[in-house]
Amino acid sequence: MNNSGTFAKLRPLSLLRQLSNCSDSTCLQALSNSVSWSIYLEQGKITYATHSVEPFDRLERHLRRLSYQIPLLTGEVRVQVRLMFEPDSHSQLIEDDSNSRSQPPEYEAISWLVSQQHLHSTQAALLIQELVKEVIESFLLIKEGTYELTEPLDRTPKICLLDVEKVLTHCQARLQNWQALVPQVSSPYQRPYLLIDSKLEEKDLPKLQPDLTNWMKGFSLCHLAAILNQDEIQLARNLYPYILKGAIILHEPDPPFDKLPKIFEERALFSKLSTELVDTKEQVSTTVNPYPDISEDNIAPVQRLPEISAPPKDNFQEPTILDNINPASQRVTAATVTAQKVHKIVSVDDSPTILKEISHFLENENFSVVTINDPVKAVLSIIRHKPDLILLDLNMLGIDGYELCRIIRNNPMFKKTPIIFVTGSKGIVDKVKAKWVGASGYLTKPFTRAELLKIVFMHLT
Repeated sequence: MNNSGTFAKLRPLSLLRQLSNCSDSTCLQALSNSVSWSIYLEQGKITYATHSVEPFDRLERHLRRLSYQIPLLTGEVRVQVRLMFEPDSHSQLIEDDSNSRSQPPEYEAISWLVSQQHLHSTQAALLIQELVKEVIESFLLIKEGTYELTEPLDRTPKICLLDVEKVLTHCQARLQNWQALVPQVSSPYQRPYLLIDSKLEEKDLPKLQPDLTNWMKGFSLCHLAAILNQDEIQLARNLYPYILKGAIILHEPDPPFDKLPKIFEERALFSKLSTELVDTKEQVSTTVNPYPDISEDNIAPVQRLPEISAPPKDNFQEPTILDNINPASQRVTAATVTAQKVHKIVSVDDSPTILKEISHFLENENFSVVTINDPVKAVLSIIRHKPDLILLDLNMLGIDGYELCRIIRNNPMFKKTPIIFVTGSKGIVDKVKAKWVGASGYLTKPFTRAELLKIVFMHLT
């Protein structure tokens, strides 16, 4: 097989199947519509897969799902992972060439979670399986693009091996389920909005969860599913009757998610693949816990990272080994969904323009926003409002963000309150200093609505 080519001649599905018959280690790199995919294979098995659209956002969503079962995956741990391993956008461009031949930073983050005993190696294998399936699902939708096979450098221990054919079968089944919602739903990254003046009491419409209606103001289907601990397809199916009646409108994905392939673009492909799909009884059930038990037939452990004592059984039931890649038949119940509330956010900035922009982005997204333009008076105002999250400008007249953050952190009331620096600087020194004074994260100016919502989602949900 050639080391490079185009998908006009060889479809993504066929390419992966051919690679599964090879015994060499390789990294399949694909490029389509400015999105790059990297799929790592060893002895015909997948060790990891990622694409360039917000890989740490993808990791955060899946870590959040696992956190319902693994108490050690706290919000603080997930934030720490992101601060330690997520590259800046400018450094990412510089490192693209080297990353193409070594394991990506989010894979290194997973390895770190194991080494620090936040994850058992078996749980890490489960996490990787779900990340791979999401990436392969989008990879199969590529219509036009190029690919190249490179020889990866083995700098990171392999955590597991995934059977290519069974991953493909799973992804094809899910894509067929998505296809049933076309053309109303074209992407899992579309953003549903509930129209306030809609009639929601019609008897022929399923009842929507109160938590869902609270959050359905800007988050994508993928993010909503992570917040509610549901499967994306089941969530889309629950909303589908409302979409048909116009009570819910779907906005197009925010950049950069809009660059990923759309489901409706491959209608002809699905017809061609229908004969290759498994029997409908084996298709993915979308009313289940998104994290299935690990299949010994699909995940083969290799070069295991240092073993970690299993968490107490009253907190987490370790996955059993089953001969099945599909999720176990376990319905998500109301007990697994954390009740959401209207979160209060305080934004401190001496720029009225920035304060107005933040208010505009957040006030219609189920958040109560308090703006403070005098940093000297900020501490008293923060104590009075007791916010759930603080957005803090780094460079202000009178007192800088570092000092203000230190003062806020010295108050026991705000020891665990997320404090996000809003800054125009991307320097590593600023990041280190921010972490030293107790900042939870940083948002770089200029920022988009999607970037602001992403960091709020990460710290509040």
